[in-house]
Amino acid sequence: MDIVFVLGESGSLTSRDFELMKSFVSRIVGRLDIDSNSTRVGLATYGETVGTVINLNDHNTIASLQAAVSSLTHASGRATLMHSALEYVRTMMLTSAAGDRRNVPNIVVVLTDGHSTNKTATRVSYQCRCNYHHSIPQVLQWYASFP
Repeated sequence: MDIVFVLGESGSLTSRDFELMKSFVSRIVGRLDIDSNSTRVGLATYGETVGTVINLNDHNTIASLQAAVSSLTHASGRATLMHSALEYVRTMMLTSAAGDRRNVPNIVVVLTDGHSTNKTATRVSYQCRCNYHHSIPQVLQWYASFP
């Protein structure tokens, strides 16, 4: 499978929240079969713009991907342009040039506080590609019980 994590960086998310998101992603990555290329993982951060991008073909070991996630820094922005992040993932990251594989399922995991600046555009992007979501408090509650 190909998984892209999308991490919010808006001003309403604290540095502590961002560190928890990084820890969550790193722990999930540690349980995936990345080293044999069964799973590819990408990541994008966003706030007012799309920030750091890790394409699906950038890392082919758990260790290198976890190091890249660990090195992320929180660049707090004023806006939460989730629709732009989802569009970026759809048009730039889920492409063969960025490592997407046509014959495997794509999963996009968005970690945010759930408040998009442009809710209408985000709703359209979300309905086009997603079937299910959780808010940060729900994810963190689940994460706290993660072994």
